[in-house]
Amino acid sequence: MTVPAKVKREVISLREQIKHHNRLYYSLDAPEIPDADYDALLIRLEELEKEYDLVISDSPTQRVGGAPLSQFAEVTHEIPMLSLAKVFSEKDLRDFETRIKKRLGSEEELVYSCEPKVDGIAVSLLYVDGLLNRAATRGDGVIGEDITHNVKTIRSIPLKLSQKKSRSRLEIRGEIFLSKPGFESINKKALNEGSKIFVNPRNTAAGAVRQLDSKATAKIPLEMYCYSVGIVEGINLPRRLSAIFEELAELGLPVNPERKTANGIDGCIDYCMSLLSKRGDLVYEIDGAVIKVDDLITQQALGQNAKTPRWAMAYKFPAEEKSTKILDVGFQVG
Repeated sequence: MTVPAKVKREVISLREQIKHHNRLYYSLDAPEIPDADYDALLIRLEELEKEYDLVISDSPTQRVGGAPLSQFAEVTHEIPMLSLAKVFSEKDLRDFETRIKKRLGSEEELVYSCEPKVDGIAVSLLYVDGLLNRAATRGDGVIGEDITHNVKTIRSIPLKLSQKKSRSRLEIRGEIFLSKPGFESINKKALNEGSKIFVNPRNTAAGAVRQLDSKATAKIPLEMYCYSVGIVEGINLPRRLSAIFEELAELGLPVNPERKTANGIDGCIDYCMSLLSKRGDLVYEIDGAVIKVDDLITQQALGQNAKTPRWAMAYKFPAEEKSTKILDVGFQVG
């Protein structure tokens, strides 16, 4: 296929823009554009790469994003922390289930585990014999940053699990976030002290977990919700994700009370619409819902591609913010 020069230039430009924004967002915690604008760039690049067969191994569409900064020790994830594919419509969700059933060769109704897509920072917590041994950022999915000293300041994260099922190694993956009340509280304090006001909860949480001085992190009321497990050695966990969440709660780990199981994709859509309707009432910010096949054996059968698991999908809600372009400015005298 002959690729028009204009398309080649656009693809190169999109890759450079996305890599630039990845660094600002994941490594420097200083995004320049809203998430909706970033998603639009990525979707456009994915469309062009697919249409003109231009996918390359180091394209932003094939990566999770975010190289660690040099001042933090590197942590290699034994099991990569993958990103999630995103959809934006009910039709996209139905197509997601259609692909799953086709790959499984079955029309049997699937059970899904649904949860809010909390707008925070993905982390890995490794417990060895029940003790918090190491905490790391996701980084680029393979190599992250060691943030153990900061995570230990977060009160909702136990330093020691209950002894009931806390042997060998258990890796917890979750989202660290700053609640809306917590954000308002620290900004009120900053205002009273004449200090710099924080921009938004997500950026504040990102900056807090990546402080060299853990005393600075301790001043931010961070929280965490578990969303999956990674390494599991010496512990027998259930074969359903929804049941694993119950086990994690028994171990003293924080799990999201808004999580639910849903039968079939219709149940998932109902969950998403219900969650969207109460988005403003939640005490933390969300930008969508995460839909996962509940059965772990089925997850293994579906597998993953280079970037994302085939058994999970992020359903993005309409953006609450988006940049605008000024087309014309008129001046009037008098």
